[in-house]
Amino acid sequence: MTILRNAIQCKKCGDIIESVSTHDFKTCSCGACSVDGGHRYLRRCAISMDDFIELSEFQNEKDEKE
Repeated sequence: MTILRNAIQCKKCGDIIESVSTHDFKTCSCGACSVDGGHRYLRRCAISMDDFIELSEFQNEKDEKE
């Protein structure tokens, strides 16, 4: 599976944050959640997984070959 977009939206402040490269650690303006990993891996930091909405996009390896 390939990561096309690595992003989340904070439910507390509404910020959409996106990590665009490896070790591109971004935090929303209220500090409730963070995203990291770019197109290599997904890392989420938050007190609760309910604090953000997942916005990442993926492509299956099978779809890439077609």
